[in-house]
Amino acid sequence: MPDLSDEEKARVVELILAGRAEEALRIVCEAHGRSPPRVRVGRVRGHSSSLAVYDPKSETIFLSDGSLFRDPFVLLHELYHHLRMFAGKHRGTEKHADRFARGFVEAYARLRRRDGKTFD
Repeated sequence: MPDLSDEEKARVVELILAGRAEEALRIVCEAHGRSPPRVRVGRVRGHSSSLAVYDPKSETIFLSDGSLFRDPFVLLHELYHHLRMFAGKHRGTEKHADRFARGFVEAYARLRRRDGKTFD
């Protein structure tokens, strides 16, 4: 997968924290040459205890609660599954999805500590 710079990753996290999740996901998907998934609040049958689930049939990230629209780790974790489905195979293990999401959150934290700035 193409890699975004720390500044780009931090911007994505900041957008999610600001409630602009769909814009943030669009930025990541454009960098990967993919269309963004839809994001909805709702449950997926068989996954009622999950915070969020990516449904490849509808290309939708389902969040169990509306507050998760502002949770960068959860959204980016599910976005990883979306991007892997476009690759024609779903070898997007939970460990890899966690690593993908953590990379964004850690870039945000690093730059916040270094610069004490926002990424508008």
